[in-house]
Amino acid sequence: MNGLRNIVRQELVARQLEEQIAARYPVGQRLRVLDVGMGQGTQALRLARAGHAVTGIESDAVMLDAAREALAGEPDGIRERVRLVEGDGRDTGVHFLPGSFDVVLCHGVLMYAAEPDAMLAGLARMLAPGGLLSLLVRNGDALAMRSGLAGDWAGARTAFTSDTYTNRLGLTVRADRLDALTATLEGINAPLHTWYGVRVFTDGAAEDAALPADEEMRQLLAAEDRAGRTDPYRRVAALLHLCGVRRA
Repeated sequence: MNGLRNIVRQELVARQLEEQIAARYPVGQRLRVLDVGMGQGTQALRLARAGHAVTGIESDAVMLDAAREALAGEPDGIRERVRLVEGDGRDTGVHFLPGSFDVVLCHGVLMYAAEPDAMLAGLARMLAPGGLLSLLVRNGDALAMRSGLAGDWAGARTAFTSDTYTNRLGLTVRADRLDALTATLEGINAPLHTWYGVRVFTDGAAEDAALPADEEMRQLLAAEDRAGRTDPYRRVAALLHLCGVRRA
């Protein structure tokens, strides 16, 4: 999980999330954060280190164990800020009261959901008024990019008219389109505030691609960061990071 593609994803999303939090909340305010499908806990731990109270919910036992192991290596003060719950994004109403969180993360989860709109509506209900909903999804408007850049012309042609793709785990999952998600967020009372592209240039890297030297990595991240904020580049990013804000 420490290959180039994942490092780029996690670093860019963290920067974008920090930017949105800083724009909405006073410096030093301790936020209540829910991380749905937290995986190994990369974003949850970063937010806990920043002083926030984080609840992570994860259904995969292997990922949950990895998150527990990562958390165990943190100082006492950080461990005390993190709560881990076994479950998935459909169960938030079972575990938590409406309005319980200032920030809700749902990163790399929506593509696996059988009923994504219902799950998103449930996540929006978890937010306090003015709260931030952070979604990371596969970009359905750019599905042909990876195949085309790899010279897989048949795959690229198929991708133009498809809403699904085969991920690197070999699973067929759904991609989401910006316009459709914008409409969904409006309908669940958490309209889109801003959005970014993630992995414009590095999505085609091998799964085990090594990290470049420090200075080259810095320049790579700077280029990816700028592209993810700039049209037309962000529109062909592999992933979309959408930030909705719960209406008061």
